[in-house]
This record gives sequence, structure tokens and C-alpha cells, in this order.
Amino acid sequence: MKKLMTGDEAIARGAYEAGVSYASAYPGTPSTEILENLSTYKEIYAEWAPNEKVAMESAIGASVAGLRSIVSMKHVGMNVAADPMFTWAYMGVNGGNVIVTADEPGMFSSQNEQDNRNYAKAAKIAMMEPSDSQECIDMVKAAYDLGEEFDTPFIIRMTTRVCHSKSIVELTDRAEQQPKTWEKNPAKYVCLPAIARKLRVNLEKRMEKLAAYSETTPFNRMEMGDTRVGVIASGICYYYAKEVFGEEASYLKLGFTNPLPAGLIKDFCSKVDKVYILEENDPYIEEFVKQQGCACIGKELFPSYGELTPDVIRACITGKENQVMDFDHSKLIGRAPSFCAGCPHRGLFYRLGKHKDIMISGDIGCYTLAAAKPYSAMDSTVCMGASISLGHGAQRAFNMEGVNRRVVTVLGDSTFFHTGINSLINTVYNKSNTVNIILDNRITGMTGHQNNPGTGYTAKGEETTLIRIENLVRAIGMKHVYVINPNNLQEVDDTLDKCLALDEPSVIITRWPCALKKFSKEDKAEFDSLFVTKNKVDEEKCVGCRLCLKAGCPAMSYDRKSKKVHINKAQCVGCDVCTQVCPKAAIVKEEA
Repeated sequence: MKKLMTGDEAIARGAYEAGVSYASAYPGTPSTEILENLSTYKEIYAEWAPNEKVAMESAIGASVAGLRSIVSMKHVGMNVAADPMFTWAYMGVNGGNVIVTADEPGMFSSQNEQDNRNYAKAAKIAMMEPSDSQECIDMVKAAYDLGEEFDTPFIIRMTTRVCHSKSIVELTDRAEQQPKTWEKNPAKYVCLPAIARKLRVNLEKRMEKLAAYSETTPFNRMEMGDTRVGVIASGICYYYAKEVFGEEASYLKLGFTNPLPAGLIKDFCSKVDKVYILEENDPYIEEFVKQQGCACIGKELFPSYGELTPDVIRACITGKENQVMDFDHSKLIGRAPSFCAGCPHRGLFYRLGKHKDIMISGDIGCYTLAAAKPYSAMDSTVCMGASISLGHGAQRAFNMEGVNRRVVTVLGDSTFFHTGINSLINTVYNKSNTVNIILDNRITGMTGHQNNPGTGYTAKGEETTLIRIENLVRAIGMKHVYVINPNNLQEVDDTLDKCLALDEPSVIITRWPCALKKFSKEDKAEFDSLFVTKNKVDEEKCVGCRLCLKAGCPAMSYDRKSKKVHINKAQCVGCDVCTQVCPKAAIVKEEA
């Protein structure tokens, strides 16, 4: 049967067809949909882990115990998972194991643009790079067979366009796998130095065997055409190259990219007059080609950042931009991304931004939007969980310098479970005096509403133990813990003032569900009014001062003719933040 699938869907399908039984992941664009699709197969146990390191270790455990396993993450997630991954390469698999990294050239939803092909090289793990959805299925299935044959985990390196683009795939039946037998084998799985030194030698021998395989695998192939130009490419860049050069070039398509095929590359370069290396981000292939003594044109012509789209390739080669329709650019209105109407973060950041004498250490999530106007309520963002530990370091520095400035840290519920817990333990242990705000909106918001340990539901929607953040925070020794409704601005102000007056660490938990969430029965039981009302402007009372707009609600707009504010009824969810901001009491509840 044939079907149209995204790359993420196809990765999940390939795992299903390969007989995978265990899947773990932490959500992160553009990888999120992999586990979401894996969870739809009843034959596969699929779970959201608190972070990528835990997901990796769980998948390793399943492999050691004899099952085929898969772990997926976005590119920055591999930084978190790298600790166990490097040692896992030494040990080798029992049941096959695939590690999916979804890289993001162009940084559409990421804080950096790292190229995780470098991880495969550094960790000495075999790697493949699919170019379309069919290759996603084919390479995942091959990775399990080859991984068990060569005793190695496999990295499948995706990029945003492969993850989210759709192409036709051919589906086959699932190949059920008998679990491999687990036997005590400390010489393979206990990486004490004496054992690891022997495994290191084995790792090099394995890479030699894989290098020989890379020369003959069908995933690396020549497509000979016009020999005046030769293109070496992997992943989506192969299709970008085909769109630019068509039949007027020859191609070396690389799908098995660690180890790279030295002999095949030399052979191809000897058959063409000029060689272009087309790859996004780092010169991973280019450096290897030059090491083989082959002349090529790479990053001296093509950019080292962003997506290497056909338009970019053409402009680099010809020096000419594509002709497009021109228009009056002055008529474009800049619209910054904003919090949703009814977002429980808006009230908190509206009030937090009023404190001009503090440093606000932020984190990864929807709430990073608070850095922009009208809030201007975030001063740093580095990585998941860094807000609390960065804030601790900054507060210590201010205290040592004699600077009278307090640090407030902010992170979300899923981020707190991800890596914020350790940071908060550090804050308590080292007697910091930061104010730490945890935004508990009852779901993993930014990546599309995945469950987490604080929701009470698993990846498959099964009920489980709900871990309450306030209980966890108190358990690690935090004495000052406050749970507030962030839509109540007076409560926000009073609690902030109380915590800023302390010379000890404190935690404020803003607890209110994401406005876009499908509310659970627990949400409905806990919160008395879940957006069942709407607000409107009493135009007789409105004086057009526009103070209400400073709360940043996208449901509100100002009419320059009437000089009144209007509320879009279709967007308003009745959070009441605007009613508390208006100095004239001109915003009222609509009658039911």
C-alpha cells in the first residue's frame, strides 16, 4: 500500500515495520511527531521521558534487555543525551537501537544551529541521512539489521525539511522480532576503565568494518550525467541540487555518512571536472573530501548557516537573485509573535516587567516571548533548565559585587521536570536568594501539548501518577513556596513583593492551564472557571488611553477613528487580565 507521509511519520513507520518494541523521547521541534506517531502503534511501548538523557538511557536499557528500541530528539536535545550516548557506542547493542536527531538549519524554533553529524563522528557511531520519507523508512529498517550485524547503535540525522515535508512511501508488514536473550556480560556492559580500554579497541575495528560497508551500500550511489559538474550531497540538499542542476550535472548521493566512503568519493571526483559540496551548516563532507586529496568547492562559496535552498544555491553559483514581483515594502506591518489570548503567562509577565531593578533569567518555552515588547521581561535565555542555575550564578555575582539587584528566574513546568530540578537543588543547597517562578500551565505547551510528569497522563493517554511541582519543591528543602493564579494581578504583585523582600530562595508556581489545552477532568475539577465567559468594552466608559493594550492580548485592538479599544469576541476567553488593567472599569463581562 502507498501513502503520503511526512519524514517524522515515516521514521515511526520504519520503526514499526522493523519490529521495534520500545520508544522514548522528549518533545522538541522538528522531532516531536516521531514519538507521537510511534505511540499510535499498539505493538510499540512509547513514552515521553523528562529529558533526552533519560530517554536515551531508557532506550539503551531496552536494547541491552533484548528489544529493538528507538530514541528521538531535536538537535539540542542530543547535547543532553550525549553523556550516555558516547559510552553506548563503546558497548554496542543487543537489540538494535536507533537514535534520531532532528537538526534545524535556519533555527525556526531553536536557540542554535548545531550540526549533529559531528556527534556521529566524535562518538564513532554509524550514521545515515535520509532525503525523503521513503528513505526514512528504508534507512530505519536497515539501521536495525546493520546495527545488530555490526554491534552498533545508529544515528539517523534528519533536518526540518525532511521531518515535515511529505512524499509517497510504500508500506509493508511489520517484521516481528524475537527478543534477544540477555545474559550477564560485564565485559560488554560495565564500562570500568579496564573494560572500556578493550571496548575502545573494538570500536575502532568496528568503524573499519563499517567504512568498508559504506563503499558498497546502496545508500551511497553515483548518478552520472554531464561530467563537467559533479555534486556531492546528502539529505535534503540532494533534492535541492537536482532542482538547480537537473541533468546538467553528475551526483554522488551520500545516505550512509559515518563512516564516509573514501574510495567512492575519490572515484567520483576523478570522473568529473568540477565538484560542488552541497551541505547545510558545517563542512562535514567537504573536510573529508579534501582529506582525500580531492579538489572541491564548498563553504568558500556556499553559506555555513541557514537552509541551503535552491534559491540560495543558484545565487551562490550565478551571483544573481531570482526575479520576483516587487512591492512597496513600506506597507508591510511588522507583527511580532505574541502570547495567545488567555495565555496564563501574560498577567505574570505584564506585572514582572514593571520591576525595572531586577534581572530576569529566562528559559526555553512559549514564555521566552516575554523578552519582546510590551513586556520586556526577560534578560537571558540559554538552554533547557538554565534559568535557575544561571540566575543563581548571577545573583551570587551581584551579591559579591555589592550590587543591590535581585534575580528572578522563570521556566515552565515541562522544563522544570526536564532539567530545572537539579538547578533548583543547587539553589537551595548553596543558599541562594533568587526568586524562582515555575509556570505550570498543565501541559508541554510550545511543542504542541504533549503530556509530562505534571499532567497525570502518559504519551499514550493512560492515567498515571501526577507529580505536583509544589510537593517536589518542598521535598528538596524550599521553605518559601507560593501557588498563585497568574490571571489575578493583585496576587501576582503581592507574591512578588513578598518574595523579593526575602533574603532566602523562594518559589512561585503560577498554576493555570494553557488557553489552548484540551482540559482534563483534573483541570475541570481544580479550576472553577475555565474560560467560560468573555469580556467586552463599554464604549461609553472607554477613554482610549490604551493602557489595556500593554497587557499584550491579541484579542484587543485600537480603532483610530472611534479612539476606542475593541475586543475580538472570537479570540477572547475571559481571562480578565484586561479588566484589572483598565483604569476606567470600561471592560466588563458579557452577559451569558
